[in-house]
Amino acid sequence: MIWTSTFLLIQAVILYFILAKRSRSSTDPPLDKGLIPWLGHALEFGRDAAKFLNRMKKKHGDIFTVRVAGRYVTVLLDPHSYDEVIKDPVSLDFSRYAQVLMERIFNLRLPGHNLNKAKGLMKKHFQGGNLALLNRTMCMQLSSLLKAEAAQNRMDWKVDGLFSFSYSLLFRAGYLTLFGGEQNNNGTDPAEVYREYQRFEALLTKMARGTLKPDEKRTTQAARQRLSEFLAPAGLGEAPGSGPWVQAYRRLLQAEGADGDMQRKALLMQLWATQGNVGPAAFWLLGFLLTNSEALAAVREEFTRVSQVETSQESAVRTPVFDSALEEALRLTAAPFMTREVVKEKTLHMADGREYLLRKGDRVCLFPFISPQMDPEIHQEPQAFKYDRFLNKDGSDKRDFYKGGKKLKYYTMPWGAGNNGCVGKQFAIDTIRQFVYLVFSHYEMELCDPEAVMPESEASSYGFGMLQPAGDLEVRYKLRASL
Repeated sequence: MIWTSTFLLIQAVILYFILAKRSRSSTDPPLDKGLIPWLGHALEFGRDAAKFLNRMKKKHGDIFTVRVAGRYVTVLLDPHSYDEVIKDPVSLDFSRYAQVLMERIFNLRLPGHNLNKAKGLMKKHFQGGNLALLNRTMCMQLSSLLKAEAAQNRMDWKVDGLFSFSYSLLFRAGYLTLFGGEQNNNGTDPAEVYREYQRFEALLTKMARGTLKPDEKRTTQAARQRLSEFLAPAGLGEAPGSGPWVQAYRRLLQAEGADGDMQRKALLMQLWATQGNVGPAAFWLLGFLLTNSEALAAVREEFTRVSQVETSQESAVRTPVFDSALEEALRLTAAPFMTREVVKEKTLHMADGREYLLRKGDRVCLFPFISPQMDPEIHQEPQAFKYDRFLNKDGSDKRDFYKGGKKLKYYTMPWGAGNNGCVGKQFAIDTIRQFVYLVFSHYEMELCDPEAVMPESEASSYGFGMLQPAGDLEVRYKLRASL
C-alpha cells in the first residue's frame, strides 16, 4: 500500500511538471498559466469570461495566451488584426472545435459530414428568393400566435416576463416555420417543445464545458431524447408542413450515411442554431426600448411611416432607426467566442507590426464583445444603450468607427465574420423586425414598474451567442381595441 501511494505521488509530481513546463519564448504572446496545474484559469474563465479576459487584457495587452483545462488558448483582442485569424482557414481550423462542441452538447458525430454542402443549403433557403417565402410564413405564424397570446377579454391586462414572452413566441413561430411543427409531428404542441427545449438549454454551457453533475447529465439526456422524438418526422418525405430547407438537410444527412438517430440529433443542433439567439435578441431590444422612452418613440414613429413592413416585403422597406436600435442592442448583448484550432504553426502579423508565433495544437480565440463592441475608444459610453449610435445626423447608416486613429473594418461583430459568418443573418433581422412591429401593432404593452431597469446578463453565458438575462423584466399587455 505504501509503495502504491508513493508511486501515485511520483506520477502526480511528474504529471505536474509535464503540464507546467511550458514557458514563453521570445516569439510567443504573453503567457499566463494560472496557479492551478492543468486547470489553469478554467474556473475563472467559465464563471465570467468577460471579467477574466478584461483582467488579462489590462495585465498583458491585446494578445496573450492562457492555460484553460489543459489547453493553451491565445486570445486576440485587437480588431485591426482580426483578419489574420478570420481569413486563414489553412493554419486555423474552425471545424475541429465545432465538432468537439457538437459531440459534447448534442452527442452528435457526423464523420462524413460536408460542412460546405450544409452551408450551401442554408444559403439557398435563407437568402435570395426563398427568404421572402420564409418571411411570409414567419409573419403568419407570429401574427397568429400573438393574437392568441392575450387574455380572451381584450380589456384585461395580461402580466408576463418579457424574456419568457419574447423567447416563447419566437421559438414556437420559428419551430412551426422551419420544422413543420404540429402538422409534421402529429399534433405536438409547440409550447411543449419549447418547455423541453428550456430544460435542455439551461444546461447547455455546462455541456459545452464538460462540467455536468450526474443528475444534470440525466436531465440533459432525457431532454435530448424527448426533443429528438419531437423532431423525428421533420423533413421526411414530402409531408405537409415540412419546410423545404429541413427536407433538403435531411436528404443531405441520408446521403452522407447518417442513421436515423444521428439525423435527429443533427436536427436538434439546427433547432438550437436557428432558435437559440433570436428570442433573447428580441428580448434585449424590446427591453431597451421599453426602458428608454426616446428610443421607443423613435422606433414607433418609424414603424408608423413604413407600416407596409407587416406585409413581409422587408427588402423594399428601409427602417434605419430600428436597424440602429437593433445593432446597438446586439452590440451590448451578443457575446460569442470565435475559436479556431491551430493545425499548422503560424506567425501572426499584428496590425501594428508586432509578430507572434501560434503553436500547433493551441487554440485561438477572438472575443469581439470586449473589443470592438465594449471598447470605450470605439464606442463612447459603451455600457449605455444609444438607439441612434449607428445613425449619422442625416439619418443614414453610420459605418465609420475608429481605433488608434485608424478606421475599423470590424466595429461590431454579433454575426461573426468571413466564411463562418451567420448565413441566416438577414432572416434573423427580418424576424426580429416583424416581431417588434407586430407586438407594437397588436398590443398595448408597458412596464409593470415604470422605473424598472434592464436585468444584468448571466455571467456564465459569455461565449455562446446572445447573453442570457440573470432576471426578467415584468410587463403587462392587452390586445389593441382596433384588432
